[in-house]
Amino acid sequence: MLYLPSDAFADNGPPNRDLAADWLELNAFLSADGQAFCANIVDALELSVDTDDGMPDTAEDVASGAMNRVAERQKALLEAYPFAFDASGDTVAFRAGKAPNIGQTAYLLCLVLSNLRAVSPLLVGSAVHPDAVEEKYMRRSFQYFATAALAAEVGGPAWSFGFPRPDGSGFIEKLTEIWAGIGDSTVEADPTAPRQPKDDAVDIFACRERSDRLPGFLFAAAQVATGKNWGDKSIRNHIRNVFPHRWFARAPATEIVPYHIVPFALPDDTFRDNVLVLGNVLHRIRVPRRVLEAGELAAKGVAIEAFDRLEKGASEMQRYLDRVRRPGEPELPA
Repeated sequence: MLYLPSDAFADNGPPNRDLAADWLELNAFLSADGQAFCANIVDALELSVDTDDGMPDTAEDVASGAMNRVAERQKALLEAYPFAFDASGDTVAFRAGKAPNIGQTAYLLCLVLSNLRAVSPLLVGSAVHPDAVEEKYMRRSFQYFATAALAAEVGGPAWSFGFPRPDGSGFIEKLTEIWAGIGDSTVEADPTAPRQPKDDAVDIFACRERSDRLPGFLFAAAQVATGKNWGDKSIRNHIRNVFPHRWFARAPATEIVPYHIVPFALPDDTFRDNVLVLGNVLHRIRVPRRVLEAGELAAKGVAIEAFDRLEKGASEMQRYLDRVRRPGEPELPA
């Protein structure tokens, strides 16, 4: 079993259902038999408890809350959820019988990224924590899955603009390419703009296609954040009041809708404030279904940059799973 810190549930507030649900999912995903049991949560809390403080009274509440959260995730994600929830409330099982679809892969990627040592205690000190190389490609892959998710969110093409860009292009070069498809003003850096911009806080652009190429259409820009300080990276003001005035002959007339895309499962009771601060938020309970929908868009010929890299991201996740489930075996060649 993975470590489940009792002190995360020792305060007087409600138990952290998302952390406990993640613990169940990670145990099911990473264990050889692909299963995790609700009763194991109480056992794990007993193992981690500080003997001076005693066992938290909320242990049973943590277990039941975790299973309720798993049930909510399954209901929200449907075919994009990679786990099966036992109706009896006892077991969570990883659907390992067949290869995960791209939505399920997106979920698994989000799950692991949410529990890296810089963010969560669940994988700290364990042999199943991604190594430096795996962590790097997981973060990079999430950028591409997020691009697909935003394309589906607006129902149109999307561009992966975050640095380094998948095509290796420069800032002005890429922005000019994007605006050739978007229209509404012309790229022209203001003399006072930064001299060596990387992405100027924007990781993805996406728009709803229209035939007249006139201003006034659904147009989104997103920040992709996978670190613990994800909530401090709002681009809401920047994308409305700074970016359009730095890089164009005149600011586009079309309002850019700010998005924040994160791999985390966010609590319901604070989500409204997240939206007020960050703009629209795509998180773990939204990204996987949007990625599945992006597959339908791509099949219709809608241009989604780096969509072809999702398959590689899935292969890399499988390599990680093979390594941690069968430690000591040689790793597959790159």
